[in-house]
Amino acid sequence: MAAVLRCMECGTEYPLDEMRYRCDCGGLLDVAHDLPSLGISRELFDGRTGARGPEPWRRSGVWRFRELVLPVDGDLIVSRPEGDTPLYRNPVISRWVGLEGFALKHEGENPTGSFKDRGMTVGVTWARALGVRAVACASTGNTAASMAAYAALAGLTAVVFVPAGKVALGKLAQALAYGALTLEVEGDFDAAMALVQESCRELGIYLLNSLNPFRIEGQKTIVYEIVQDLGWDPPDWIVFPAGNLGNTAAFGKALWELRELGLIPRMPRLAAVQAAGANPLYRSFVRGFSPLEPVRAETVATAIRIGNPVSFPRAVRALRWTGGVVVEVTDQEIMDAKAVVDAAGIGCEPASAAAVAGARKLVSGGVIGRDERVVAVLTGNLLKDPEATIAYHTGDLPGIVPRFANYPRRVVPSLEAVAEVLEEVGRWS
Repeated sequence: MAAVLRCMECGTEYPLDEMRYRCDCGGLLDVAHDLPSLGISRELFDGRTGARGPEPWRRSGVWRFRELVLPVDGDLIVSRPEGDTPLYRNPVISRWVGLEGFALKHEGENPTGSFKDRGMTVGVTWARALGVRAVACASTGNTAASMAAYAALAGLTAVVFVPAGKVALGKLAQALAYGALTLEVEGDFDAAMALVQESCRELGIYLLNSLNPFRIEGQKTIVYEIVQDLGWDPPDWIVFPAGNLGNTAAFGKALWELRELGLIPRMPRLAAVQAAGANPLYRSFVRGFSPLEPVRAETVATAIRIGNPVSFPRAVRALRWTGGVVVEVTDQEIMDAKAVVDAAGIGCEPASAAAVAGARKLVSGGVIGRDERVVAVLTGNLLKDPEATIAYHTGDLPGIVPRFANYPRRVVPSLEAVAEVLEEVGRWS
C-alpha cells in the first residue's frame, strides 16, 4: 500500500492494517501517504466531478479524491454517497458578517445531515476491510447518527455511547432508527469518550471517533472540495466550529498535502471557533498553545459541547502550519448567527452557526480583512436540533435574548384574523 500509519510525535511507522489508534509512545497516528508516487493532478480530480455509475462511491465527493484518502478496492467501499456539498453565497449573510467575499460550505447537506458522513464512509470502509464485526463511538449526536447509518449499510453492529440527557432529539432519533445499540452514559461527553475507549480496548470493538486516523482522512475532503469549487484558487481563510477538533486536524492536513503536491499556490489560514462555555483550545491558544487543560463544557451548541478534545495535538499542528487562530463566541452570538443563516433560507444547527459568529467577530476585530475571501463551514443540518431553534424563536432559551425572533402567532379560524396579523407584521400590501 502507498500509505502507512505514522506517529506525529516520534515518527514510528505501522502498517495500515494494524488496528491501533495511538503509537506505543502515546502519540496520535496519521495516515501518511507516499505523495510523490500517487500521480495526482487537478485534472484527475476535475475529471471525476459529476461522475456517474452503478456504485454509489463513484458519485461521492469523498472518494473522488480516493488516492489521497484510502488505498482500498472499490468493492469494499461503504458509501451513500456523501460529500459534493454546495457552496452558498448570500448577500444578507455577507453584510451581517461584514465581508463581500463570504461563502458557506454546507456540510449539513450530507446524507445523515452532518460532515461526519465524510469520516464515516472511510472509517466504516476500513472496518469492513479489517473484518471487524462491531464498531463504536462516543458522541454528542452527529457521530452516532452517521456511524449508525454506515454500520447498517455495511452489516456491522453499531454501539454508540452518548451523554444521558445531553443529545439533541433529532440526532438521538437517527441513532435509534438506524439500529444502533445506544448506551446513555451518566455524565458528559468526556465521560462517554473515556468509557468507549476502555470498552473498545477490552472488548475488541473498533473505535470510530476522530481519534481514529481514517476518520480524519475522510474529513480532509471538505477542504479539497472547497479549493476545487474555487477553481483551485484557495480562499484567504477557512472558518469552522471546533469541538473534538477532528476537523481542525483534518483541514490542516489537507492543506499541507495540497501544498506539497503543488495543487495550491498558498495555504489559507484556519480559524477554529469554540463556544465560550466549551473552549479548551481557545484557552490554550491565548497562552501560546499551552498544554491542554480540560474544561467542564456547557453550551447550547451541543455538537461542540466537549471539554477534553482528543485531537488536540493534531489541531495545534494544523493551526501552526497555517498561521491559524482560535476565537470564542457566546451562546448569544451563536444563536443570533444561526437566526441570520436560517432566515436566509439556508439553515444550520447551533454549532454550525458558531463559524458564522466567529467570522463576524474576527472581521469586527480586524483579524480578517474586509477585502479577504472567507469560506465558513456549516457542519450540521437545521433539523439536527429543532428544540434549540424553536426555543430561540419563542423566547424560551435560558439566557438568550431572541434578537431575530420569528415567534408563531395563534389565530382564530377566520380570514379577518389572518389579514390582521399580516398587516401587523408588514407582510401584506
